[in-house]
Parts: sequence; structure tokens; C-alpha cells
Amino acid sequence: MTFEDIAVFESATFKSIALYKSATFQGAAVFRWATFEGEAVFVSASFEGIAVFGSATFKDEALFRASAFHGHAWFVSAAFGHLATFAGTTFKGAALFLSATFVRLTTFRWATFEGEARFEAAAFKGDTRFELATFAAADQVGPLVCAGRLVLSGAVFGGPVTLLFAARRLECRRTRWSQTAEIRLRYATVDFAHAVFEYPLTIAAEQDPFVLTDGRQHAENPLSSAPNPGVRVASLRGVDAAHLVLADLDLSGCLFAGTVHLDQLRLEGACTFDTALPAVHWRRWPPVRFTVRRVLAEEYHWRASQPGAVRGWNVAVLGAGRAGPLQLAPVYRALRKAFEDGKHEAGAADFYYGEMEMRRHADDIPRSERGLLTAYWALSGYGMRASRALAWLGAAMIATIVLLMACGLAQGTPKQTATGTVPAGGGKVTFEIDKDDPQNPTGNRFTGERFEKALNVTLNSVWFRSSGQDLTTAGTHIEMTSRLTEPVLLGLAVLAIRNRIKR
Repeated sequence: MTFEDIAVFESATFKSIALYKSATFQGAAVFRWATFEGEAVFVSASFEGIAVFGSATFKDEALFRASAFHGHAWFVSAAFGHLATFAGTTFKGAALFLSATFVRLTTFRWATFEGEARFEAAAFKGDTRFELATFAAADQVGPLVCAGRLVLSGAVFGGPVTLLFAARRLECRRTRWSQTAEIRLRYATVDFAHAVFEYPLTIAAEQDPFVLTDGRQHAENPLSSAPNPGVRVASLRGVDAAHLVLADLDLSGCLFAGTVHLDQLRLEGACTFDTALPAVHWRRWPPVRFTVRRVLAEEYHWRASQPGAVRGWNVAVLGAGRAGPLQLAPVYRALRKAFEDGKHEAGAADFYYGEMEMRRHADDIPRSERGLLTAYWALSGYGMRASRALAWLGAAMIATIVLLMACGLAQGTPKQTATGTVPAGGGKVTFEIDKDDPQNPTGNRFTGERFEKALNVTLNSVWFRSSGQDLTTAGTHIEMTSRLTEPVLLGLAVLAIRNRIKR
């Protein structure tokens, strides 16, 4: 079927199937305000001139599969009430879907947009698929709203582009960007696994609704019931993060294992991570309390898979894979460096803690090193938990005081004695001054006087000083031990405070 001149079906109503399969429209094809009550079949159709479907209504399936639009494709304010497919379609001119409405599944798989791809104020109430589509010269796609999944997996963007989406879920697996790109989102959960970009790419959460070119606020009716317009990242696996910038995103469920150049990742604004379980778990012995810190989703999954794991750790979802301490330690190390380069020392401290935790639980370290790491963790939380070091210091000081009062302080003060011989005819007298050995205490040892002396010895030991008190042999050993351990614990507490407050 060939239309050699302009084909005008303006305001026409097609009661049954409108069959234009393999049709050729050599002139303009005008279907403005047309109503298709049955299927609209334009499979393998060729539009040599402008194709105008503005304000058209498709009540049944609209099939434009493998068609070619050589001029502008005008679908402004069109309404698609059923399946709409443009799979394999080529748009050589501008593809204009401004304010179009799609109720069911919409697919642009393998479609090629050689000119502009304008979807401003378009509304997709079902899933929308742009898999393997090519955007050769589009500089902006959106803002649009999609109540289902918006799939860009395998799509290719040939030039600088800005994507503005309010969607339930955005899938960009193996998507390729050949120039600088910016993706601004609302409500979406983003899967960015194995995406490829050679130039800077920014993924940012938009706090306020998008603004259209005419100054109106973008309507988000299909998503208005969602309580939070925040944006969550599901995966960055396989991505080269050297040119990636993330801004104001929720990274609590993000999978990072397998990301390349993660240490060069830039985090802007309020990017949040998940936190360790803060509750005390009394059903375990000894009771376990996890200090609040930034935690990767993969650590949650790993801890949930361990025998005897406490409740509350999130189990891995299908397809998340398995990452253990050996894989997670380098991830924590890279994120720590990224935070340090961004002058966020407090965040870097959390990732250092995570790195040390993964090293402590790794299977490839010697038992002696594991023991040292365990001691370092127990005493001060790897130099990050001042409260833990201060608690140990307080316990050590109390133990020192009790031991000194019990057996370390001498019974009374040893007296000095002077002995000598006076010659019978007078003359020079020689005296020898001696001091009694300290005596082990007897009787009531826990008195106020002995407590004051023990406290004095202990406080001097914290500062690595000798108190000058008279001590028994056991007390001397107790003081030597306290002078060794308590300054170390004090130093660990000071180090932990510094690591948490430095900038």
C-alpha cells in the first residue's frame, strides 16, 4: 500500500483494525485527533514525510514495529490505552512524544533515534522498555514519569545527554554512554550493573518535581502515592567508577563488589549507607552489641548467612551473588580512600572499621594475625571506639586499685633504723642506716587510707609515672603491669577520639 501524496485521516474513527502493514507514505501522514478503536497496525511502515498522530487515541494495541519515520514523528498528547510497540523502529527526524500517555506496556526495543527524542511530560503507567535502543543525538530525554520499570539496558547514547526520570525502577545494565551524561531521578531504584561510560557521568536525586520548559511543574500522578521521592541504587557491579559522581542517593542496598576504580568514586551531597544493628542481643552469650557505623549491603548478606547469626541482618536477594570477607575488604578500603579524598574523615573511619572487620574474618590470614586483630578489636574497636578503650581503662584501674589494697600496699610505713658503735675512749662514731622490708598487709585491708594510696599509685601509672609508695613484691609487679597497660589504653582512647573528630 503506497500513498503517493499527503494522506489525511484527521479526526477519523477506525471502528475495527486499521491495517497499514508495510505501507509507504510518500507525503505527510496526518492522523491528528484520530481514534483507533481496534488495533492500529503500522508494522514495517515507511513514513517519508512528517507523521502526525497528535492527540490521537489508540484504544487497542498500537503496533509500529520495524517502521521508519524519515521526517518528524509527531505523537504529542497521543493516548495509548493498550500495548504500544515501536520495537526496531527508526526515527530519522525528531521523535516527539510530548505529553503522551501510555497505559500498558510500552516498548522501544532496538529503536533508533537519530534526531531528538522528546518525551517531555510523557506518562507511562506500565513498564517501558528501551532495551538496546540507540540515541544518536538526543540531548535530553524527559522529564517523564513511569509507574513501572523503565528499562534502558543495552541502550547506547552517542552524545552528551541529560535524562530526567521519575520512575519506580530504572534498569541501566550494560548501558553505554559515549559522552558526558547526567541522570536526574525521583522515586527510582537504579540498577547500574556493568554500565559503560568513558566520560563523567552524574547520577543525582532531584529533591523537587521537575520543571517543564514552559515553567509548569511536572505532574507525577502515577507516583504521587509513593511516600518518599528519594533515589536508591541497587547495584554498581562491573562499573568503572573513575568518572562516576553520585549525589544525594541512598546506597544502603547497593552492591559494590566488582566495581572498578572504586577509590575514585565521588560522593556529593547526602549519600547514605546502611548502618550496623545497634541493638543488644541478649539471647546470645556473650551478649552482642554492634556499634552504629556505615555498612555495605554485602556485609549484611554475609552476616545473615553465617551460622548463629543474630536476627536483623538482611539476607541476599535473588541475583545478588555471594561476597565474603576476602571480596569485601578491598571494597571497604577503596571507599575509605574515596571518603578521605573527599575530606570526610568520619565516614572514612567507618569504612576503615569495616575493612578491619573483613580482614579479621577472612580465611587467608594466619592465626597469630587473627589473634592480634581480635585483641585490637576488643580493646578499642581498631582504634575507632573511644568508649571501648575507656571502659577497658576504667576496668584496669579498678582492678589495679583492688589488687593494691588487697596485697600490694605494705603494712604501715617501713621504719628506718640507725645502728653504730661508740668507741670506749670516744672518737668518731659510724652509723649504718637501714630500712625494714615492706611487710605484707594483715587485718582489714580495704580502708579509706589504703584506697587513697592505691588510687595515687594507679593514677600515676596511667601517666607512666612512679608514685613512690612503699609496695610489697606483689605490689611492685602490679604497678609495673599497670604502668605498661593503662597508658596504652589511654593512648587508644585518644587515638579513637581523634579519628572520629578530625577533618
